Amino acid sequence: MENFNFYSPTEFVFGKGRENEAGTYVKKYGGTKVLIHYGGQSAKKSGLLDRVIASLDKEGVPYVELGGVQPNPRDTLVYKGIDLARTENIDFILAVGGGSVIDSAKAIAMGVPYEGDFWDFYSGKSAAKALPVGTVLTIAAAGSEGSGDSVITKEDGMLKRGASSPAIRPRFSVMNPELTMTLPPYQTACGATDIMAHVFERYFTNTKEVEITDRLCEAVLATMVRETPRVIADPANYEARANIMWAGTVAHTNVVGVGRDQDWNSHGIEHELSALYDCAHGAGLAVIMPAWMEFVYKHDVMRFCQMAVRVFGCNMNYDDPESTAVAGIKAFRRFLHDIGMPVNFTELGAKVEDIPVLVEKFGLGDGQTGGFVKLSSTDVAEIYKIAANAKL
Repeated sequence: MENFNFYSPTEFVFGKGRENEAGTYVKKYGGTKVLIHYGGQSAKKSGLLDRVIASLDKEGVPYVELGGVQPNPRDTLVYKGIDLARTENIDFILAVGGGSVIDSAKAIAMGVPYEGDFWDFYSGKSAAKALPVGTVLTIAAAGSEGSGDSVITKEDGMLKRGASSPAIRPRFSVMNPELTMTLPPYQTACGATDIMAHVFERYFTNTKEVEITDRLCEAVLATMVRETPRVIADPANYEARANIMWAGTVAHTNVVGVGRDQDWNSHGIEHELSALYDCAHGAGLAVIMPAWMEFVYKHDVMRFCQMAVRVFGCNMNYDDPESTAVAGIKAFRRFLHDIGMPVNFTELGAKVEDIPVLVEKFGLGDGQTGGFVKLSSTDVAEIYKIAANAKL
């Protein structure tokens, strides 16, 4: 295990009805005027926004609203939010929604005190400061409610890029699993896929002797394998929803990834799909992650065998370990198919002829990525081809 620092300052406010306490926590963390940031009409129609506003009114905290966040959140709304926050002297951003809303809120939070273009933070610069952010989570997926990460799409060129900074870790996150019960099955499955991908990006490592984080990763993955079919069959299953919601947070606070090298190539490769086709991030990951596994598994066959046995219950074939590794990858793809996810380009709505464009946007040129296995542009193209033609 490698040396590490781990700091997770977010206060998690978990359970039924906890959204009614949002105002209390805004006030606790110093908010005196709030920008409520949200997506479409569901927050209003469900009454959630009214409950959050009532909690702010109870604490005497004024607010302004900015809705309209899309999946794969856009830079154009971030610029609007920055201008609004400056004009209204906002000192706290409250995101009411899923990962896209929270990521957009984080981008606004970085942009308000910054004199330059907030996109600098999505081009390699780290934010030294940001307005404080709180969240009321409505989708178990991205883990943005507990992370220092944000992903935004730049409309000019449809570039999807990430930013990371301790300054954008939420001060608090309200997590009521009941708020996820009205999600369509497809959206639930996309979220579950994203959660599993966040774990796999950490699980496939070249660092040796990391048994504790291996076991933590496997526990989260096994939980998702058990609970996801349960909530798709019974969307009102509170206990299954609760397990998934907390799994999403555990997956991306990095508690399962400390002390070990991480990969993140699957996320980078998928980002080009969701940027070009505006597909759901989880759906893109369902296509890319097993394809990446097929391409790299021979690099460490026994790690893939470990996944196959511990997560998917495959039998270990010591005479032919590769067969066990392959069985685990197939089990993962079958699981994704069974919960309603696409498994290839055709099902996702992507086009094989666009692979050169996707590779170019990925931006390696003649270089390589790091991670579990170093990848060249040729390697990335091959992973896209595997994904394009994948079968159960």
